[in-house]
Amino acid sequence: MLDFDIDKMLFTIPPESHDCREVRRILEEHPEVEFVSFVGIDMGGHDTDEKIPVRAFLEDMEKLLEHGVQTDGSSVALPMIADLGNAKVDIIPDKTVNWYVDYNYRNVCAKYGLPVGTLRIPSFLVHNETFECGSRSILRNALRYMKEELRRELREHPYVFRYIEGADSVDDIDDFVVTSATELEFWVRTPDDKGDREQLFIAQTLKEQYWKRTYGEVRTALEETLLILDKYGFGVEMGHKEVGGVKARMNNGGHYNHVMEQLEIDWKYTDAIQAADNENQVKYVVRDIFTRHGLDVTFMAKPFEGVAGSGEHTHIGLAARRKDGKLISLFAPRNMKEDFMSPVGFGALMGILKNYEVINPFISSSNDSLNRLKPGYEAPVCIVTSLGKAVDKPSRNRTVLVGLIRDVHNPMATRFELRAPNPKSNTYLVLATSYMAVMDGVKAVLEAESTPKELEASLSKKYGEEDFYLEKDREYRSEEDVFEYYTEEEREKLFGRAPATVWENLEAFDRYPEKIEVFNRGNVLPNILFESYREQTLSQWKLELHDRLIPNTMGFIRSCRKRHTDEDFSDYDIKNWLEIDKIRHEIAKDTITDKSLLTQAKEALDARQYDRASALQLEIKRRVEELTALYTRYKKNLL
Repeated sequence: MLDFDIDKMLFTIPPESHDCREVRRILEEHPEVEFVSFVGIDMGGHDTDEKIPVRAFLEDMEKLLEHGVQTDGSSVALPMIADLGNAKVDIIPDKTVNWYVDYNYRNVCAKYGLPVGTLRIPSFLVHNETFECGSRSILRNALRYMKEELRRELREHPYVFRYIEGADSVDDIDDFVVTSATELEFWVRTPDDKGDREQLFIAQTLKEQYWKRTYGEVRTALEETLLILDKYGFGVEMGHKEVGGVKARMNNGGHYNHVMEQLEIDWKYTDAIQAADNENQVKYVVRDIFTRHGLDVTFMAKPFEGVAGSGEHTHIGLAARRKDGKLISLFAPRNMKEDFMSPVGFGALMGILKNYEVINPFISSSNDSLNRLKPGYEAPVCIVTSLGKAVDKPSRNRTVLVGLIRDVHNPMATRFELRAPNPKSNTYLVLATSYMAVMDGVKAVLEAESTPKELEASLSKKYGEEDFYLEKDREYRSEEDVFEYYTEEEREKLFGRAPATVWENLEAFDRYPEKIEVFNRGNVLPNILFESYREQTLSQWKLELHDRLIPNTMGFIRSCRKRHTDEDFSDYDIKNWLEIDKIRHEIAKDTITDKSLLTQAKEALDARQYDRASALQLEIKRRVEELTALYTRYKKNLL
């Protein structure tokens, strides 16, 4: 329960209050804010957090807000840019977005009766004073490029305004508004509790948890989180139980234990870069409040095998602000009852789909993220969209990669839901690459001067049909459940084969050089940034596989021990155990003549044989799944 007055706390300093005199006044009125931190986001999505005492910040505020603070290449993930021999990195404050106060709810100041706060200032990373190299800079530059190019294309192809409601020419438009939002799913549990895979699967199948009432510490933590998030001005829309989880039990002290629940929190959309900053702060609040109630929080994409993972559906919108201040949707058609979208909307969607192979490495950059993307778990595998079976029947197809969201009565609601991101995705890079792809598609559509009907036909093309923009040997639209309607072979033929490992995903950078060029435009993602991101992601994959997943697998193998005794066994038990022991040895036991799969994988990583290491990772995963099923069957038969 919150035991302090949140109405007395400072949560946000908006851009209009970033003048030094105003910042000083606000901080002096809120002495509970005792630190300031400049928050830069590196290529790995990690943020910086240094504690500058407010006293020191105020003494040198003008200089700090102008020139930032300095760190080095060992403090941030900027491989191939800031190394130990060329390590100078400046963290430069961004004065155009909200600054948030991050409170430590475990450290309440007795003098003021309020938690100690740190003013977190979103910032840009700059190497050697000239090269902007962090994730926030990439997103800012992508948005700047897109707006400039969009204005130019609209001016050169005014035909498009016949299909957009609210503007007759580009001269009516004062600015473009790039709107985004994310939906945060996460698991909470009491520490040291491990999920019973079978019970979690049964609860999910029976929908025993989805949107159900929360209880105990989970309910209190969720309610407190929503109240605090609203104080930041995020415009919280709802918090609810997600599909995963099992019923908790109450102990003798009146507290719930064995908590294992999946939750979701949604909040209002905003400008794209602000949306990414908001999400960063939301995660900190969620973790702080739930851990205060003794609950562990994980933002992993797939913390438990066999049950639903956690997604972070990312919404992508585009509007224009007219010179009279009114907002109009550039994705919505002039007649909502006649067309699905305007040419700009169709172009945006087609751009994401066509270029998704090189967007995907920025979205699914970890082993965990790819574990989530499997058939049967409401997670997308295929590069395909759904518009709806008719203009008046909006799609709710949850098996596609990108869904069109529209409301016939509200054109401003027209947007895309990208369903592949997860809570560990770097939202800055997800949005940057998505909007660069959006502009590629819009540019192609406007230069072809295509109508909405023509573009709907393009998007609905069949395999083998030529198109002015989309690839010949692919399909891009399905109004069916793609997991039920198509076989695996059909899905891979029509929509492309999904990468199964991080290495396979990164190979897209070499396989599609013409798509990489889309992101090079405007110097938004020059090759050095691609290479830096690739090196960071590859290094993370190698280390996690070599030093975490392989040792964890060995630990699991050792836990699969013989359980039957000489007095209590049947021939069925012996048969099961012999099969289990054979797989255990193949996975983890070396001999003089043969090396186990785990050893082979480690040696492949050490030798930089990444194709082989990737293939061995998949084989180990397949054999572990086989072993898990056998061992479960074996244990169930023991008395």
